Amino acid sequence: MIPRIYIPGDSGALALGAEKVAKAIAGELAERGIEAKIVRNGSRGAYFLEPMVEVATANGRVAYGPVKPSDVKSLFDGGFLTGGHHKRWLGSPDKIPFFAKQTRLTFARCGVTDPLSLESYKKHGGLNGLTNALALTPADIVAQVTESGLRGRGGAGFPTGIKWKTVLDTVGDRKYIVCNADEGDSGTFADRMIMEGDPFVLIEGMTIAGIATGATKGFVYIRSEYPHAVAVMNKAVEIARKAGVLGASVLGSAYAFDMEIRVGAGAYVCGEETALLDSLEGKRGMVRAKPPLPAHKGLFGKPTVINNVISLASVPVIMDKGAAFYKDFGMGRSRGTIPIQIAGNVKYAGLFEAAFGMTLGEIVDEIGGGTATGRPVKAVQVGGPLGAYFPRALFDTPFDYEAFAAKDGLIGHAGIVVFDDTADMLKQARFALEFCAIESCGKCTPCRIGSTRGVETIDRIAAGIEPEKNLALVTDLCNTMKFGSLCALGGFTPYPVMSSITHFPDDFKPAPVRVAAE
Repeated sequence: MIPRIYIPGDSGALALGAEKVAKAIAGELAERGIEAKIVRNGSRGAYFLEPMVEVATANGRVAYGPVKPSDVKSLFDGGFLTGGHHKRWLGSPDKIPFFAKQTRLTFARCGVTDPLSLESYKKHGGLNGLTNALALTPADIVAQVTESGLRGRGGAGFPTGIKWKTVLDTVGDRKYIVCNADEGDSGTFADRMIMEGDPFVLIEGMTIAGIATGATKGFVYIRSEYPHAVAVMNKAVEIARKAGVLGASVLGSAYAFDMEIRVGAGAYVCGEETALLDSLEGKRGMVRAKPPLPAHKGLFGKPTVINNVISLASVPVIMDKGAAFYKDFGMGRSRGTIPIQIAGNVKYAGLFEAAFGMTLGEIVDEIGGGTATGRPVKAVQVGGPLGAYFPRALFDTPFDYEAFAAKDGLIGHAGIVVFDDTADMLKQARFALEFCAIESCGKCTPCRIGSTRGVETIDRIAAGIEPEKNLALVTDLCNTMKFGSLCALGGFTPYPVMSSITHFPDDFKPAPVRVAAE
């Protein structure tokens, strides 16, 4: 039996040196005259262990990490190909604490299978959901997704089934499925991990969405900063098309569905669904006024489903295991699992998929291991650059859409960025307003002007100029932006600003006057 060596080829692992490790292993194999197959899988998501190399043995897969090129020779000397012990030895990947504590549904295959092997995908349960969907009516598929409680994982948390039903019930000579892969939030990488590590699950989810709503064409809109994801998705679509998963007859059925990969030009605002549609149509990405909703008049004026990558990638497991199985996970109105992305100043950075309901403190302290610097955690921003900053006093908040909203926060795309006690929250509030000013499409006044005036006002506070008066002005600006902006960019920017002011007031007080030594 030819040994199989798994070396992640996704962006995160590559950034940590996986390519150099792969070349070193290939070179060592050649030098020793050993025949082995190197599989460039996706990452499992424990980036503090990357590059994490795995080898298939008679007793299952054994992991080693983080592996450096300088470790390779000693790995082989220590019986690496049969799971021999080494200073980088981690044992069975499933038993590594970071993975053992997870509930992997959407990411079950990520880091396990060969991303571009349809055979490997099917061997691990792939296409079961699509096969089941083909045996149902479109209305039954929509009912199952609705019953599962799946909500949009891109940030808004809107019920996926309701969106699908609206498109199904809307008359149109052409309908579209658009996948929003413009993952622009700080500390987020779940979309990228799926596209690079398990692209067929996204293709399967989009195909099911097409059958359920009567759409025959899909588009995946990927941000230009994700060249590896673009390359993998293009190859995966081609493979799926040749295998009959996509095309005029999906898996030999009467349903047709095909899809294309499109690349955005790098505008954060194009993560907003209507600006994304304008960009897809070849226009400048600017937010559209609603109504009409995209479900009624979306891409090219046709009924359109717009879902995030994780929303669509979660559909196959629902159609495979059933709505009741998926709904059994979670709490309240937040059902299923959520891929939590832990980043920033944190000891154990990575993707952790779990059912809704863990507290923020559990995620940061127990899963993330606290700060990488060893200093106390001061603030945690959840939900990207538009998310609120939570202090330790709010660490008992369960990871749940409604629980976070009740504390003036948002889950968003479930990115968590950790800050230690050296962080200056006035500077973080300024960054939020500056980010909005730079990324605003400029269509509405509250966002375009409010963010710019906000930066100027924060600067006056930092300079000690009428701090109380200017704090009141920032609060007023935020109120105008929150309720007057056309989309979430301007509407949510007040969350990081006001949470900084509310929870960290000392950072907004004038610096004490220093008396010169006589």
